[in-house]
This record gives sequence, C-alpha cells and structure tokens, in this order.
Amino acid sequence: MSHRGSTLKREFIAGLTTFLAMVYSVIVVPNMLGAAGFDTGAVFIATCLIAAFGSLLMGLWANLPMAIGCAISLTAFTAFSMVLGQGISIPVTLGAIFLMGVVFTFVSITGIRQWVLTNLPKGIAHGTGIGIGLFLLLIATNSVQLIVANDAGLPVKLGDINSLPVLAAILGLAATIGLEKRRVPGGILLVIIVLSLFGLIFDPAVQYQGFFAWPNLMSEQSLIGQLDIMGALNPVVLPIVLALVMTAIFDATGTIRAVAGQAELLDEKDNIVGGGKALTSDSVSSIVAGAVGGAPAAVYIESAAGTAAGGKTGLTATIVGVLFLLMMFLAPLSYLVPAYATAPALMYVGLLMLSNVTKLDFNDKVDAMAGLTCAVFIILSCNIVTGIMLGFVTLVIGRICSGEWRQLKPGVVAITLGLVVFYMGGWAI
Repeated sequence: MSHRGSTLKREFIAGLTTFLAMVYSVIVVPNMLGAAGFDTGAVFIATCLIAAFGSLLMGLWANLPMAIGCAISLTAFTAFSMVLGQGISIPVTLGAIFLMGVVFTFVSITGIRQWVLTNLPKGIAHGTGIGIGLFLLLIATNSVQLIVANDAGLPVKLGDINSLPVLAAILGLAATIGLEKRRVPGGILLVIIVLSLFGLIFDPAVQYQGFFAWPNLMSEQSLIGQLDIMGALNPVVLPIVLALVMTAIFDATGTIRAVAGQAELLDEKDNIVGGGKALTSDSVSSIVAGAVGGAPAAVYIESAAGTAAGGKTGLTATIVGVLFLLMMFLAPLSYLVPAYATAPALMYVGLLMLSNVTKLDFNDKVDAMAGLTCAVFIILSCNIVTGIMLGFVTLVIGRICSGEWRQLKPGVVAITLGLVVFYMGGWAI
C-alpha cells in the first residue's frame, strides 16, 4: 500500500465503494437468467460465489483493485440468445460457459491475450478508456431513466427530469464532484450512503425487507455442478463457445486496461502492473461460473468507482470478495441501495475517464482518430468489442492511405484481420 501511495482506510473505502456500485448484479443477473428458466435463488447464490471467487483471486493473487462478477452483457446473451433464442438446455449452456472459461484461460496463460494487449496501439488503448467512460455514463443515466430510448427520431432522449431518481442522481453527481474537489475522504461512498438513506426514508420503492437469509447451497434447485460438458462439445454449440471467448478477449481485456489506467497502474511501457495475473483471474472465474451455475465472468467497469475513491492494491478487490460472500447471508439488504444511489459514482467515473482524450497524440492524426473512432463506436453500438474492431480497421486503412503503412506492426494487422473475420462471419455477440 505504501509503495503505491495508498492507506488501509483508503483501500477499505474503495472496496466498499466498488461493492456498492456493482451489488446491483445480484438482482439483475438472477432476473435475466430467471426469464430463461433458471432458478433465481440458485442464480443469486451463484452470482455471489462468482463475484467472491473472482474478486478474491484478483485481490490476493494479482494484487490489483479490480472486482470480478457476472458480465451483464454476456448474461443477456446467455439468457436471451443461448437458452431462449436457440433453445439450448440450461446444463448444456453451463457446460458451454465452462468450456469458454477453459479456452479463455488457455489463451491467457499462453500469453496470447497479453500479446493482444501489447499490440493494442496507444490511440486505441486510450480510445477504449474514453469509450468505456461514455458507456458508463450511458449505463448510469439509463439506470435512473435520465436518458431513455426514443420511439422516433434520434435513438435516445431526456427522461422525466422531475422524477425522484433523476433528481437524486443529478444532485448526487454534483455533490460527488464537489466532495472530490475538496478531497473529502470517501466522498463517493458518502454520497452513495446518503442517497440510500434518503431512499429508505422518502422513497416508497425502497423498503427494508429483512436483514438475514440463510442460503441453501444444496437445494433441489441448486445449479452447482449441473453443467453438461459433453453436450457443450456438440458442433452446434462450439461456435457459440468460440464467440464467447472472442468477445471476452477484447471486451474484458479492454476493461482491465481502462481500469488500470484510471488507477495509474501502468508501467513506463504502458503495460498493466501484474497484468498477466489480472488477465488470468477473470478467465479462471468463468470456469467457476460454469461449475456453480452462473453467467460468464469479467472485470466490472464499476471497479473504476473504487479506483476513483483511491483504491490502488488488491485489498480493494479482496474486500469486495468478502462482502459478496457475506451477501449470500444478507440477501434482503441488496434492495436498500437504489440505482440512483450508485448512478452518481458511475457518472463521475465516466466523466473522469474522458480525460483520456488529453493522452491522444494528435501529431499522429491517424492513431488519434483511430482512438476516437474506437471511443465513439463503443458508445454508439453499446459494445466495447465493436468499438475496438472499428478502431483497428480505421488505423490500418488510415495508415495505408496516408502512406504510413511501414508503421503498422504485423500483430496489429493480424488482430485487425481476426476481428474483421469475426464480425463478417456473423459470430459477433
């Protein structure tokens, strides 16, 4: 902690902040998978176990302040595409997630994933951070209905500006900015707690539903160990496994790079400190996800809320892991943190990540514009991998058309071709 310029108090506050920013997953993930026929109680336990295992592994082994949980985008794909859309049974689906984790881990420990990270051009690396910041802003504002879908004309519009969640989120964002400017310790966390208490007192939708609930790990509905690996080896399912792996490589890797940059945990060569272990931690977590009955795992973008609160070491992630273990026994408390309590923290972090624009080198216009292309299309497509793919395509074609093709590394060209084939082949999620 002293080496990275942090303190025990700061790490604890950062861990609690990250946990509160991502605890919504224990409600959202069971609801999504429940719509596809999964038992919601079993998925709740699985979601807590996956977040606990992944975050503890990231904290105790990789020593980085990044929390892991069930990826919301891949959860949606699992529920609505694999199970409901293609009619794949739940055991086979879990087997596919397990196989995805195995292949993903192989890609990580053999250095292929690190090779991808090493060949990520600086412009696209910074552009990914900008895009994820914009993505966080959209997710947070939509969660409180500040920005909503538009029925006609432009895709989005302003929601009901007079609603309690919208007003609370806007005031919370302003308060967060002010407290952080004054360097108030735990300012982000303070806003989350105050808004949660406000909701409990004045918002009828926020109700105390109890304190303790004993988890039943061995019930008949339990999904632990219910995976069908042989069924997932079916030629019809294998392409889905590869699509999950390909998506995770670029989505999760981009997120890890962006959060590490936010926490100032990049070395002089712009590589992540302890990056190899970080990359392996989230891939191994997907193996566990398939085994316990949850969705594929990934580093949560919300980890940036903890790094913004001062988290620099693995203690931040370790605290998150311990809190998710406790959450299995304190399930009713998860309903006491409304979306508008955590939205200001995510909006603030999203705004902070836009500072990556200053890191773009506009003397190298092709690289800088490729980074901006990546950023803009992450938010326009609501997909990190899509933004990265278009950023690579822009860079390669831009270098060729500008006569700078000699600056292209073979690795960059190989990644670009791989991404184009992935998308043109219709495998993209």
